[in-house]
Amino acid sequence: MRKDLGRKTLLYPMPAVIVAAYDKEGKTDALTAAWAGIDDDYRIGICLTASHHTSVSLMERGAVTVSIADAAHVKEADYLGIVSANKTPDKFARSGLHSHPSAHVDAPVIDEFPLTFECKVVSHDTIAEDTIRVVAEIVNVSADERILTDGKIDIAKLDPLVFDGETRRYMHVGGEIAKAFSVGRSLADGPGKK
Repeated sequence: MRKDLGRKTLLYPMPAVIVAAYDKEGKTDALTAAWAGIDDDYRIGICLTASHHTSVSLMERGAVTVSIADAAHVKEADYLGIVSANKTPDKFARSGLHSHPSAHVDAPVIDEFPLTFECKVVSHDTIAEDTIRVVAEIVNVSADERILTDGKIDIAKLDPLVFDGETRRYMHVGGEIAKAFSVGRSLADGPGKK
């Protein structure tokens, strides 16, 4: 039996991502966002509160980095999501994280997060009273070698944070279940085939 839950934003898994930009003084500015994902080929869509310091910074600079938060840095990721740079101007410094300039866009790469999308801002539109939808084009993806296996991102090594908006918890991604583009072949061959 199924139960109706009403209108909710419960798309699982929801990655916890770190959105970073340089502010007017050239300081690294970052926040944790739960509403982000691939928008189309080579683009990421992100919903943000328009008045966030980071939102203003990325709109002014026209560049942003989007990093996948990992379990090893859950405390720092959560901090970036609960503290406002509008009230705590040295928020990034207090996080204990470090950054360096992207070689591809005018935005910072946060050293501790092992997977980063370096992007130029393509558009930002108001979608609600204080909410904007940012579309960012991926210019480059940089990955720490420690999360690679045979030159490809290994999700187990990345250990990305998944945000559960219903229970307000951070979760892990489980292990492999089956090989993609393979496990369903038996059904494509027809019922009862192996």
